[in-house]
Amino acid sequence: MKLHTTLLLLALPAALFALAAARPDEKPTPAGAGTYAIDNVHTAVFFKCKHLDTSWSFGRFDQVSGSFTLDTDKPENSKVDVTIDTSSVNTNDEKRDSHLKSPDFFDVKQFPTATFKSKSVKKQGAHNYAVTGDLSFHGTTQSVTLDMEHTGSSDTKMAGKRVGFFGTLVISRAAFGVKYGPDALGDEVTLTLSVEGLAQ
Repeated sequence: MKLHTTLLLLALPAALFALAAARPDEKPTPAGAGTYAIDNVHTAVFFKCKHLDTSWSFGRFDQVSGSFTLDTDKPENSKVDVTIDTSSVNTNDEKRDSHLKSPDFFDVKQFPTATFKSKSVKKQGAHNYAVTGDLSFHGTTQSVTLDMEHTGSSDTKMAGKRVGFFGTLVISRAAFGVKYGPDALGDEVTLTLSVEGLAQ
């Protein structure tokens, strides 16, 4: 009995090492090269802005479309083209959403979309990209840089070939001509993007 216990204790470290080695790599698998259409169902664009310098107010845009081309061998050849339907703004409050759609804020009748079109893509590390391009919103275009992280990729018979990216961007709303309520709302707006693309 003691011999069996001793053998078991000796074998345990080897077994644990084998299990650890068999665990899936925590890092994303390499993204596949190709052109991807943005899957709106699995894509989210959120924003946050300070309210009365007290707390963060959050919102999102429910309708996002576009595409991106990923060149894994030459990342500089990659491209991103995103369109956001500004009338799809959703802050979980109809009255506030209506105000955001008005000329005080987004003025969605005059400016129904916001767009981002990349000008350059640079790889930074194993899973990160610096994507510089033109952000057009509320009739104003500004050059911005998004730091995007490759969060994963998959290729299945049911769902097809997919790639995911996540990133954030901080902008000044006043720089885009949205200056309403400076005493109530902060000027700094943080955009958060979680994008999933389906290979075409």
